[in-house]
Amino acid sequence: MSDSSPTSAASPASPASDSGAARTVVLDVWCELQCPDCRGALDDLRALRERYGDRLEPRLRHFPLEKHKHAFAAAQAAEEALEQGQAWPYVEAVLGRVEELDRGGEAFLVEVAGELGLDAEEFDTALIDGRHILIVDADQAEGKAIGVTGTPTYVIGGERLDGGKSQEGLRARIEEIADRLLSEQA
Repeated sequence: MSDSSPTSAASPASPASDSGAARTVVLDVWCELQCPDCRGALDDLRALRERYGDRLEPRLRHFPLEKHKHAFAAAQAAEEALEQGQAWPYVEAVLGRVEELDRGGEAFLVEVAGELGLDAEEFDTALIDGRHILIVDADQAEGKAIGVTGTPTYVIGGERLDGGKSQEGLRARIEEIADRLLSEQA
């Protein structure tokens, strides 16, 4: 996984270098950090990262669901982790402990930052001052505009794949699309 900005323009493929020799396929991952299904999707994301390396760029996109009390704060915290260069490690750490987030809320989010060696005080300040709210709001609005209704949802090559109901077969479908896009670039 990469620490790519969730607000970067999503294109199916973008040059990885000026020479054009190496290409990257973008996988937008619409995620919510209080979602047990998103936790379940981590194994697929790790397997995709291992298979494709730098040729696949997973981009974290936020879609906090109203039914999860701390989801919006968690999305803002993930943005602060991105600012500090550790978005995906932070996302994985929080998703791995969803039940603790349910109980601990924002204090838990700051605690995880400290455990990862991030500036926990800056996390606390970011959650108080709301500096990342616009990014989270923009992601959520874009998700709604393209038909995201639950998490996880993936967008690759312009195709939306809904993982909120079942993850079954999704990794194979993502691999099929990524392989096709990469072969088209060759």
